[in-house]
Amino acid sequence: MPDITFIAPDHYDELAIMVGELLEEITQLIKKPVFEFDQDETSKRIKLLIEDNKYWGFIALDNNKAVGFISLYESYALYAEGAYGTIPELYVRPKYRSQNIGKELLNKAVKFAQQKKWKQLEVTTPPIPEFARTLQFYREHNFQIIGGRKLKLKI
Repeated sequence: MPDITFIAPDHYDELAIMVGELLEEITQLIKKPVFEFDQDETSKRIKLLIEDNKYWGFIALDNNKAVGFISLYESYALYAEGAYGTIPELYVRPKYRSQNIGKELLNKAVKFAQQKKWKQLEVTTPPIPEFARTLQFYREHNFQIIGGRKLKLKI
């Protein structure tokens, strides 16, 4: 089983590469270009968000090779009784899937959420057939469907 550790500065560039892989995989599944991705800018953004204590995450390393990651940020809502955690990204490289790495990353995120005293974690996955496996993964780990679709407005 890979080692799972907090994302550190020496992981930023590899994390940016994996973000690109995740976005490309989503783009291929939905057959629509919905993301603008720049690897260097993403690496800089990771550094800024982590150093500003606005973004946290864990990386899975197999013999020092990055094989997956999960990220979190704090959100706020009255319906959630204040602060709660949001998972914007969870990714395991295809070669390493079905080896419980996603499960272990999610377990680390849950423990982190408990330390932050968040009352819940939320994640969004598109409600389309191409993401049925992703939805099933979260449901197997006790996430409940609360409805809605994720929408965005570019500013």
